[in-house]
Amino acid sequence: MKATFDALVEYGYAGLTIDRIDEFFPKSKSLLYHHYEGKDELLLDFLEHLIDEYEGGFGRDDEADAHERLTRILDGVADPKMDTGDVGFTRAIVELRAQAAHDPAYREHFTASGAFFRDRIAAVVRDGIEEGIFRDVDPDQVAAALHTLATGVMTERVTDGEAQIGAVRAELNAYVETRLLAEDR
Repeated sequence: MKATFDALVEYGYAGLTIDRIDEFFPKSKSLLYHHYEGKDELLLDFLEHLIDEYEGGFGRDDEADAHERLTRILDGVADPKMDTGDVGFTRAIVELRAQAAHDPAYREHFTASGAFFRDRIAAVVRDGIEEGIFRDVDPDQVAAALHTLATGVMTERVTDGEAQIGAVRAELNAYVETRLLAEDR
């Protein structure tokens, strides 16, 4: 999976081949072909691996309240000062997501991963409502809006040389303050 990630960041989706993945793979290329018929089968497995990695911790932190957890999620998506490696990863995900427009297997993956992230965000919002931190809002509706904004931020970050991520983050903060935080917060 690491070799796939490194090759994807280096070459992008269009330039990715099993041979290029093999450049980063410490074992025999034949082992890749033993498990995968081609790059798309490997990439879909790679995407599943990413979701598995996120499942344990995304939106969860026993020590933090719901507002802090939501802030961390938003920081992860809309930090104006993203590390170079994270930009490469984001570029790779945006490229793979674009495949979903024409490829049912990618569409199925991104539909499932979108549901996963929306469910986790909604759970944080529900916790915030129960904790009295957030207003009585529709958690699923908030999650849908924030997930859609997050997807847009990712795309904007890697396709617009002058992406206004700082402005989007400021507006996200205003949304949380005016729409989500309870009156006494």
